[in-house]
Amino acid sequence: MARVVVLGAGISGHTAAAFLKKKLGKKHEVVVITPNTYYQWIPSNIWVGVGRMSIDQVRFKLKKVYDRWGIILKQAKATEIHPEGDENTSKGYVTYEYTTDDKRGEVETIEYDYLVNATGPKLNFGATPGLGPDENSLSVCTYTHAAHAWENLQESIKKMEAGEKQRFLIGTGHGMATCQGAAFEYILNVAHELKERNLSNMAQITWISNEYELGDFGMAGAFIKRGGYITPTKVFTESMLAEYGINWIKQAAVNKVEPGVAHYETLDGEYKSQEFDFAMLIPPFSGVGLKAFDKGNNDITEKMFAPNGFMKVDADYTQKDFEDWSAEDWPEIYQSPSYDNVYAAGIAFAPPHPISKPQKSVNGTPIFPTPPRTGMPSGVIGKIVALNIAERIQGKADHKHRASMSRMGAACVVSAGYGAFSGLGATMTIFPVVPDWEKYPEWGRDINYSVGEAGLAGHWLKFLLHYLFLHKAKGYPFWWLVPE
Repeated sequence: MARVVVLGAGISGHTAAAFLKKKLGKKHEVVVITPNTYYQWIPSNIWVGVGRMSIDQVRFKLKKVYDRWGIILKQAKATEIHPEGDENTSKGYVTYEYTTDDKRGEVETIEYDYLVNATGPKLNFGATPGLGPDENSLSVCTYTHAAHAWENLQESIKKMEAGEKQRFLIGTGHGMATCQGAAFEYILNVAHELKERNLSNMAQITWISNEYELGDFGMAGAFIKRGGYITPTKVFTESMLAEYGINWIKQAAVNKVEPGVAHYETLDGEYKSQEFDFAMLIPPFSGVGLKAFDKGNNDITEKMFAPNGFMKVDADYTQKDFEDWSAEDWPEIYQSPSYDNVYAAGIAFAPPHPISKPQKSVNGTPIFPTPPRTGMPSGVIGKIVALNIAERIQGKADHKHRASMSRMGAACVVSAGYGAFSGLGATMTIFPVVPDWEKYPEWGRDINYSVGEAGLAGHWLKFLLHYLFLHKAKGYPFWWLVPE
């Protein structure tokens, strides 16, 4: 019997565990180690943040699903990886610390035949002084953060209804933050809610971003086919913000958040401030802090992980100028180059280089988005890692399944307001995620598969996908037929 241990139960880890168990059945063991009680469908947190969904509409308890599937769940935080074992065992093992009330703080170890690191990111609020829901800004990165944001939004709404104008600041809270898409969705939903309440004239809404141009989203922007014309996502994004009367600040690195004011630096080296009554700012991501040790208990964390804490995989991490990178440098199977039975899926893997061109202010501060790996790419990567491991265990083809982000398309539905007849959604597909200028010299991507439209149908689609992906995550009938 083989044992596969999966660290994390987010989109990538949960997907990997589901397919591993489906392919391996009762003959082999799948163990998930996660500090969380619940699975959460993160893309719908923005609706929790404007009061359109409750917390329980975007989450469910993992144990009930894993008991039904036959997956062993350990509610704990993984802290160490020992890929070579130690003096007592030649098998790799993981050290973890329980997070349940009855066993909190207890430390155990578990051996594995294969390991999938799908821990996702640490929300690195500490990288910007004063950033985060425990400090001076809000977040929608988790369902509890989103619920807290809704509580604060309601307070602002009450003040506007009483005749007090409010200043909203929404975007990225660090010069190298990613996940601009979530913040972009949230600002559009806030604007829509205020419009529905006839409060738009009482609000000053500002978008702040580290993007060089709006619509970059950490993937160097894109050219999309829209209405028969080729349109850059810069125009697509600016037009949506303008439609809601939203101002914008770009090329900005927020470096400090104080009560009611965010301080930032621009690419040209200026230091400025933006006052607010309500601020939702996305933090930068980093690895969760896993440590690694060899058989002699020597620290090999730097061998297995990049400086940002994400795990190195089958990518080219050679130091090069940005212009010298190519699509071929991106990983395909997400396997550790040091240990062939260890994989990293979703946000847990270290990208080999930025997708957007790195920029620094005249003061030397990096101001550019880091690569996104959320949503669809995370699910696809989790699935192919699971299929490859299952087939290795079964003695079949070695790494038949591949999913380089330079060969992978992505579909995104951006909510721009929640309402059966008044909502709006922007649908966009790009192929591939990482531009390939050698294969597609004119646009960097296949323009026939890079398209975008905005309208009420997009909102209905996002609403439908919310329930469809929860159906899949809960393992309801024919869940495996729902694409990642």
